Amino acid sequence: MRAFARYAWAVVGYHLAVVAWGAFVRVTGSGAGCGRSWPTCNGEVIPRSPEVRTAIEFVHRVTSAIAVGLVAVLVVWAVRSFPRGHAARRAAWSAGAFLVAEALIGAALVLFGWVAGDVSAARGWAVAIHLANTFLLLASLALAATFAEAEPRPLSISGRGPLAAILLLALAAAVMAGATGAIAALGDTLYPALSFAEGLERETSTGASVLLRLRVLHPFAALGSAIASLAFARVALRSRPEPRVRTWTVAVVALVAVEVSAGVLNLALLAPAWLQILHLLLADVTWLALVLLSAATLATARRGEPAEPARPLGVVAGR
Repeated sequence: MRAFARYAWAVVGYHLAVVAWGAFVRVTGSGAGCGRSWPTCNGEVIPRSPEVRTAIEFVHRVTSAIAVGLVAVLVVWAVRSFPRGHAARRAAWSAGAFLVAEALIGAALVLFGWVAGDVSAARGWAVAIHLANTFLLLASLALAATFAEAEPRPLSISGRGPLAAILLLALAAAVMAGATGAIAALGDTLYPALSFAEGLERETSTGASVLLRLRVLHPFAALGSAIASLAFARVALRSRPEPRVRTWTVAVVALVAVEVSAGVLNLALLAPAWLQILHLLLADVTWLALVLLSAATLATARRGEPAEPARPLGVVAGR
């Protein structure tokens, strides 16, 4: 189903654009542009003579509504095109579920006033959960696309030994880095600093906001995620040196390097709005590459293909 796969990849690209615009809403402080009304905007379906911040927030809501429609089409298409139990069909259903969660989290941010200048700890937790859910949504969409491109191989983690452990660690570390990154970006927006030293002093001061204190965690979480992702890429390639695995290994290594560089630049330049958005998009794309490398590595042999021989621990680890 190449047509379905192309459509699913297009939906992935569209959602990345929605994510970027959502970050633009945050960095411009436009989250309260529609007040505390949802799904309407200041009580209107289409705001008349809106302010700039209202227009920015309204565009985000419209594009998010379109995203719901696109995923609904994806789910219906998957149900009509693939048999029950097919991997692409399951991934499409997962995308639908995570999109519903995404909409509910977005609604909660508005209805509880966790937008614009709100500095509550609840907002920090909400944006972290929002980012983690976005990761899972993007992963489901990408897997729906890749499973539809050819006859999917069942994924199996049993009997994978150290590879499975490193994979789970890499995925968990990537989600943690993304969640702490969302909090750090929120702190950068609410508490802009004039210098790196000033920002560090404010983060470690006694009366610092919880958002500032949590911001300190992100560089360590990001470094841990980079190390775990590179370790998994190395082990995956050594355990299964197939073209598809090799392609995604190169993608993961390159994207991790670019993402870490963007993070360092973000700190050096004191988190300008454009770099915050770029940093977020790089995190999303790096996550997708890691997920697709995982799928390629865990795929079992198709019927009629020779089973992959088990690799001993020393071989997998490169010792």
